[in-house]
Amino acid sequence: MNSPERLTASQAVAQLTAGTLTAEALTRACLEQARAGAEIKAWAWLDPEQAIAQARAVDRAGRKGLLAGVPVGIKDIIDTIDMPTGHGSPIYPRHRPFADAACVALIRAASGVILGKTVTTEFANRHPGPTVHPHNAEHTPGGSSSGSAAAVADFQVPLALGTQTGGSVIRPAAFCGVIGYKPSFGEFSRVGVKMQCHNLDTLGIICRSLEDVALLRGVLLAQEPHRVDRRSAAPRIGFCRTPAWEHADRDTQALLQRTAEVLAAAGAKMREIALTPADVLDHHRRIFEFEAARNYAYEYEVHGEKLSPALRDGLLAPGRALPLAAYVEAIETAEAFRRNLDDLFAEVDVLLAPSAPGEAPKGLGSTGDARFNAIWTLAWTPCLTLPAGNGRNGLPLGIQLVGQRFRDEALLDAAAWVEARLH
Repeated sequence: MNSPERLTASQAVAQLTAGTLTAEALTRACLEQARAGAEIKAWAWLDPEQAIAQARAVDRAGRKGLLAGVPVGIKDIIDTIDMPTGHGSPIYPRHRPFADAACVALIRAASGVILGKTVTTEFANRHPGPTVHPHNAEHTPGGSSSGSAAAVADFQVPLALGTQTGGSVIRPAAFCGVIGYKPSFGEFSRVGVKMQCHNLDTLGIICRSLEDVALLRGVLLAQEPHRVDRRSAAPRIGFCRTPAWEHADRDTQALLQRTAEVLAAAGAKMREIALTPADVLDHHRRIFEFEAARNYAYEYEVHGEKLSPALRDGLLAPGRALPLAAYVEAIETAEAFRRNLDDLFAEVDVLLAPSAPGEAPKGLGSTGDARFNAIWTLAWTPCLTLPAGNGRNGLPLGIQLVGQRFRDEALLDAAAWVEARLH
């Protein structure tokens, strides 16, 4: 039997519901693992007594919710009424929100234990926090949901929330060798989540099984969780190298090509897919810069000296200078891009694409390249990354699966079919 901290959330729920495991025992096991892995620096706020008190309250309660006492890590741009929300910034060192974010309130209502706040890059942007890769401390864990991915990968927590404006859920999950899921844009409430870009920001899930994605997705939607169909028919798969293919290293290119061949041999109907327009990433960048420059008006105008140069000069200043007409053009191009994808999904069920250019890069000055994720963030499509072996440095590689907008459950079923053929 797995030790408690190594259980997936769904496995833990089964034991918690059966009475063979208590929320307190599971929470203590996760806290002990977090203590043992403290050098990973995954947590911005972790109060063991507070977490254990929550777990005991769940154990004392009568009828338990869907999470039944499972601990969850919360990215530190998401408001929590009983824990600081620091946004990875010196501007908010002791900030206490006046209420829980909607997603946190839903997790608590489902008998989830808020274990603590996970490290984010500065305002979920470029400037890294202290977290290191859980398998090699000389490498980045990715970002901006750095702590969430590292904590899940190191078994410090079975579930964690992240956010994605460019590649901030899928990329760190792929780098750390776990599952990351970004839903269709608009499905998860963003109330109480620090807003960066209102046309791009998406709450996401980092975990270790597809059933865990379905479980937490159900909680966040206040719906009965989807039962992942592991006996679904072979899907129609579009192999989409994307316009950024030349930026994928040879390990990733070989992995994607090999995966396409394996899935085709297993019965998937495989076809090549090309995206238009080829400059779609430029339009994502314009929307990102324009909206962030205005959404961070307070921080820029009042606390500009406390912003990193990467954020202040690299994003907000160019965004202030961007003409409205250029932003509107990008919005209109994005809408046309989404319509083209809607038409494309009449011919395929899911797209296969890189999760990242390669393994997590060496060095902690950057969290890596988001170009293989920003495309799908702009597209508003659901996507997830599955662990798919290791690269030449022994660090994880992932493959990304992309579904049709608002067909997230079909994506989960297709991912289960793919996952079974990769192992």
